[in-house]
Amino acid sequence: MSDHVIEDLVADSVRVLDRHGPGDESRLRDQIAVLYDFESGFDCSFTKFRVMDILLRCGSTYRFPLDRHPDYGKRAAYFDALTEFTGLRAFDEESPDFAGYDSWLEDGYVQPPLLYCDAGTDLWRRMVDGGELRGPDASPLRPVPLIDVVRDVAVAAEKEQDRDLIALWYSFGCETLLGGPAGCPFHIDELAAMPSVQDLHAVVRRTDTLSLASRSPYAAPVEYADAEGLETWWWLHPAQGAAGQV
Repeated sequence: MSDHVIEDLVADSVRVLDRHGPGDESRLRDQIAVLYDFESGFDCSFTKFRVMDILLRCGSTYRFPLDRHPDYGKRAAYFDALTEFTGLRAFDEESPDFAGYDSWLEDGYVQPPLLYCDAGTDLWRRMVDGGELRGPDASPLRPVPLIDVVRDVAVAAEKEQDRDLIALWYSFGCETLLGGPAGCPFHIDELAAMPSVQDLHAVVRRTDTLSLASRSPYAAPVEYADAEGLETWWWLHPAQGAAGQV
């Protein structure tokens, strides 16, 4: 079963960033890539058509007639026969290199009668190399830390008084929002000095969403905090104010 909470979280975040962001389409494009990368870590369905108008406008996704696919000349019968949503990457489960289906969008996807590809994918690179995409559309995605995107979502959500959106993002805690393969790689003093963390804490305080965040099913309970006390600090610091210390 798909995790509809995460699907809604990402779609709502895209919308609020589009409505209240700085108006920089290239920045929004990079933020969207981070949000969908986050979504890919959960059991979610394909949800991009919920906000496809935004994705197309900012260059996160591109849409073409089917005959613009680089392989159409050799596989016209295959493409013309497609009648439903189809991811175009083929997988050989018997191959020793088979590593699962995570890359299923890399070769684009079809919602008949149109072809779609997302920025940064293999098909996007082929479209760039073939001259189908030029200028800003040919620019690679810029890496953005998840915590920076979450801060921007929270700032935008505060403008709409969307406490639920702020609380749900905050509930994931520092291990998820600033983590890596071995968990959060920072110490408390490093977290406290990060502008994105400071801004996010300020939003949580102003909107009084800490208790709401603590009731989220994704919240990391303080009693399971790691040895460094990072999650404990994450949950106590906003309530103590900007000068509070654990």
